[in-house]
Amino acid sequence: MTQTESTSPPPSKKGMRLPRLFLLSFIPFLVFSLGFIPAIVVVRLSMFLVSFESLVGLIILPFFIVVLMLLVFLSELFLSGSIIRLFGIQYKEGTYEYSVRENAAFKWMLICQLYTPMRKLLEMIPLGGMQRSYLRLLGMKIGKNTLVGGVIKDPCLTELGANTTVGEYAVLYAHLHDYNKGTITFSKIRVGDRCVVGAGAIIMPGVRIENDTLVGAGAIVPKNHVLSQGKIYVGNPAGELGSSQKPSS
Repeated sequence: MTQTESTSPPPSKKGMRLPRLFLLSFIPFLVFSLGFIPAIVVVRLSMFLVSFESLVGLIILPFFIVVLMLLVFLSELFLSGSIIRLFGIQYKEGTYEYSVRENAAFKWMLICQLYTPMRKLLEMIPLGGMQRSYLRLLGMKIGKNTLVGGVIKDPCLTELGANTTVGEYAVLYAHLHDYNKGTITFSKIRVGDRCVVGAGAIIMPGVRIENDTLVGAGAIVPKNHVLSQGKIYVGNPAGELGSSQKPSS
């Protein structure tokens, strides 16, 4: 007499969709809610120390509100960045299905939920060193004396060398959607030392900018292009204009 064994099919990825859709909303809601705790504690303590109904209290109140806003902002930065770093919410280079069922795509969506609000606030309230520290917390490599004035869409896949400047309104994308194929592709952007990415320039995924290279304002560098060392690139698509290095006398 033979004994038949019943085997259950492997769990379908469809069952992952609803929990992950819930997490995409719940995790940012939880993180940003917790970020208000330090400010709430300060408010509660201040109620025992200052009466805002008095003349002195009314004079202090505007400064107190600004301090509270900064405290909330810094708390949200630290908490969101720490959660991303602590739980390793980063994605690697490659092409993936653009779906919450795919781990890399899901991590990218979650980072967008946590990072994008903070990125927009940093654009309005530039804090210099705090911005660089936050980007490094998210996995970005930034060299010494480098100015990040533009928008970094994918910190964990972006590298900037030393003494490099990214101008205001420049955008560095390390991801690209293909809606026809239903995929998302991640490819690292590498910018060398002593480079300038001009204001309003757009750097697409997979671009490598070698040392001492200048990308002109408003230039668009297509994906996977390599910009040669010591050259100037302008236009759409970016083309070589000349040398960025002074000729030796």
